[in-house]
Amino acid sequence: MSLRKTIAVLASAAALSVGLIGTAEAAPRIVTYNSSNTGEFQAAIDKGAQVWNNSVTNVVLRKVTGTANITVRVDNQWPRAYVTSLGRGSWVMGRQAVNEGHDTVRISSHEFGHLLGLPDRRTGLCTDLMSGASAGTSCKNPNPNAKEKAEVEANFRTMVTVQPTTFADAA
Repeated sequence: MSLRKTIAVLASAAALSVGLIGTAEAAPRIVTYNSSNTGEFQAAIDKGAQVWNNSVTNVVLRKVTGTANITVRVDNQWPRAYVTSLGRGSWVMGRQAVNEGHDTVRISSHEFGHLLGLPDRRTGLCTDLMSGASAGTSCKNPNPNAKEKAEVEANFRTMVTVQPTTFADAA
């Protein structure tokens, strides 16, 4: 190896070891959400976003007050999501599900899951976040399982194409 190549290799190794240059790992994708008009559900919505931020590494849900990738609103119907593409669209915190006894943080985490590319999977299992209402009102688990986490990681690693879809989560 020539002296020039040797110096270049040593300089690169030294820069990596002291953190001057990073590895090829990409920074997480930031997906913004605006939930400023969600009244009594504000804290539950923020907790649902935090569940995902604690569960995956290559996407971060960040709350904003202006224009956002995801808009959250509230009405008196059933929760539902309107996905326009991966990480983009809106969802509704429906009071009907809350009034029937469904957990607000689980609803929030579930609906964010749709915007992160996950479909409904009505398994009836509380361990499956995307089973939604089929797990019953006793289910309070807001956390995605390992398969759901891995699917979101893969979606954002490959920037999978998500077709516009409406998810109406009525039981």
